[in-house]
Order: sequence, then structure tokens, then C-alpha cells
Amino acid sequence: MLAEAPTEPISRVDRLWVTDFRCFDALELAFGPGLTVLHGANGQGKTSVLEALGWVARARSFRGVPDSQLVRSGATAAVIRAEVSTGARTRTFEAEIRAQGRNRLLLNKQPVTRARDLHGLLRVTVFAPDDLALVKDGPSARRTYLDELLVMLAVRYEAARADYERVLRQRNALLRGRARDDLVASTLAVFDEQLTRAGAELVRGRLRLVERLVPAVAAAYRDLAPSGGSVTARYEPDWCEPLSVDDADAVEDLMRDALARRVRDEAERGVTLVGPHRDEWRLEIGGLDARTQASQGEQRTLALALRLAGHAVVGDITGAAPVLLLDDVFSELDRERADALVRSLPVGQTIVTTAGALPGSISPERTMRVVAGHVETYDG
Repeated sequence: MLAEAPTEPISRVDRLWVTDFRCFDALELAFGPGLTVLHGANGQGKTSVLEALGWVARARSFRGVPDSQLVRSGATAAVIRAEVSTGARTRTFEAEIRAQGRNRLLLNKQPVTRARDLHGLLRVTVFAPDDLALVKDGPSARRTYLDELLVMLAVRYEAARADYERVLRQRNALLRGRARDDLVASTLAVFDEQLTRAGAELVRGRLRLVERLVPAVAAAYRDLAPSGGSVTARYEPDWCEPLSVDDADAVEDLMRDALARRVRDEAERGVTLVGPHRDEWRLEIGGLDARTQASQGEQRTLALALRLAGHAVVGDITGAAPVLLLDDVFSELDRERADALVRSLPVGQTIVTTAGALPGSISPERTMRVVAGHVETYDG
């Protein structure tokens, strides 16, 4: 089971500065501790503000784009600065995102050599229209969802994921070569042990997370769709039988045995067939596969429930809720689901973007009008 961490003071962004980031040449914004609404037509820069806030938390774009695309056309680098307050403590984050070459990160003017060293500075939960992919697309989207939550909870999972991906690349390269040679076979044995250790750490983390997450997803789905079916889920590797948290201690041995069984298949196909990079977290509504048999409305509601549940679980375990970033979510919802989402939103710093009207039950602390890369702020 994922352990409860000591209660942490809640972190929030007080001020944000960007230079040559996306469509902005220069921008300075101040955020309150509650709800801020960014309003404006599409293509004016609303999502780019959220993207900059997300970069502070993750040192990468939550939209999955390369850093070079974040630099404004004609510039050589973009700069993001933010003041992040945690209780009575304020820290200053700064990033120079270069169109070419390595980025430069500073925390309180001190160099940061690894993004994982920023762990705990700021956590964010991002809601976006693309979240439908969490349910509708293949297993990769759901694996990423689980792993991103794990990384928010403990930095060791970021290290395990990086180690696993590195060994996986090396092992696949070896398998594409002459995997039957004695020298190659001995090297493969070394990679197998490294893959097993890092992979088992990831799988154990996912199983413990899923135990906490599934009841939270089911509860969030009931809140959003009271007349909908019940939500269940199964963790299904394709290298062994479905796993539960009760199997956590056996995962390393199961992976090791599966690698031994499939070594011939892997050599013939030139690819690693065993490990968490191939696992599925199967979601069901009313006992039916949500990916293939749920309606789009049910899928979208389940995607929202996943985000709400992840937000709640991270808050419960760390004692401090992440900052909520809601990117044009309400435009995709009917009135009933939009009102239900508003009722389900937890207390804390929230930044919402919209091109249209928001549900009447939303009461912003601050509103920002975004037009062609310029922002006007007013209260209420």
C-alpha cells in the first residue's frame, strides 16, 4: 500500500513571468489562492499560460510537444519564471528553454542539473479535452497516467522509469542484433536483471496506486453520472495473469520467469516482450470494456473521473492538493455534467481557460482576458 506522507503545506503559484514563450513576447501575471479564469477566443494564448505553469511543475510540456516548439518564432530561447509559495516559504523557479541545446534551470538562483531535483516544488493536475484519450486510446495512455501520478508521489518512481526506459532501449538494440552469440547472451542476462529490478519497482508502484485509485475513480464517476454504471478496473500484464496489490512482492520473480520463457520469441522478433511497457490497465463501466463498449459521453465522464480521482489520491497521500489546471473542459460537457464537475472540484488554487460561458455556479476570484498574447486582469 502507498504510505501516507506527513502533511505538506499546499503549494501554489503566486506570480508567473514568461519571455518569448509561445505567442508571448513578455508577460507577467499574479494569481490568487482560489479560482482564476482565463477568458478569450481560441488561439489567443490561454492554453499557453497553463502550459507555462505546467512546465514549472514538470519541466516539460503537458501537451507533449518538444521544448523547441515552446520558443517564440524568431527567438533563440524562452524564459519562464515563477514564484511558488508553500506555506510561509516562497521559492523562485527559472527556466531558460533553448531552441537548440540544453535548457538551464534555476531554483532560488541555484542551478538544477536534473528535473527530478525539482520534485515537490509544485504539483499540478491538468484537465484537457484530449483527456478522452485516457479511456478511448490504447494502453499507453493509461500507463502514462499511472506513471505520472507515481512520479508526483515519490521521486524514486521517476528514477525507476528512467532506468527502465534506458535498459529497454539497450536491450531492444541488442535483440535486434546477434542475440544468440555467447557474448551477447551474457550481456542480455545483465540487461535482464536490470530490467527486472526497475520494471518490478514500476509495477509494484502501479499496483499499490491502483488499489487507492479505483475506489476514488468509482466515487468520482458516481458524482458526475449518478445514473451511470459502476466503474471497475483490472491491471493486466501480457506476460502473466492479471495482478493485484496482493501480488506486489512476487512481481520481480514473475518478470524474471517470463523473460526466461520468452527469450526465444524475443530473439526472433528483436524486441522485448516482457515488462511494464506492455501492460494494460483495463477500465470497465457496468462490467463492459470502457474503451470499446462505452458511449463517448461515458468515456468523457470517466476521463474526468480519472483526473478528479488522481487529484484526490495525490492530495490524500501527500497531504497537499495539487494546483488544478482546467483547459477548456466545460466546452465539451453538457450542462448536467458541467454542473456536476463544478460541484466535484476541490478547494485550492485553480486556473480555468474558456472561450465561452462557464457554468453559473463558478465564482472566480480573478478573471483574465487574453487577446493575441496580451492579458488584462480584473477581479471577479
